[in-house]
Amino acid sequence: MTDSTCELCSGPGGDVLWTSDDCRVIRVDDPVLPGFCRVIWNEHVREMSDLPVAARNRLMQVVFAVEAALRECWNPDKINLASFGNVVPHVHWHVIPRWRDDRFFPEPVWGKAQREGTTQRCGPDDARLIAAIVRHLGQGEQ
Repeated sequence: MTDSTCELCSGPGGDVLWTSDDCRVIRVDDPVLPGFCRVIWNEHVREMSDLPVAARNRLMQVVFAVEAALRECWNPDKINLASFGNVVPHVHWHVIPRWRDDRFFPEPVWGKAQREGTTQRCGPDDARLIAAIVRHLGQGEQ
């Protein structure tokens, strides 16, 4: 089921790092928030509770694998997980590495900036992050 007016149905939503029949992981191209990823359910579903329990569990398995991969590859001070869907009513999760010196910390990334500029961070290349996601997905299935 898709919705032609939904940007997450009509396009990938970012640079696809990993995909399956049910969901995908994309990297958000945002220099202020390095490492920012989204986990997007492929089918157009508005709310988590609209998904069958097995689908909810699968989606969260992927969210947790992305979190673990980002922790491994980027070594952030914190990871933020968020699911809103107010603007795009399509189930998706934001997985955002945070550092004490990032532009918004300790506020949410959608809050008021706490300092000017951005802290430059060299993160892993996509291949390393993808390998970590796949490895953590495999560990979750054992």
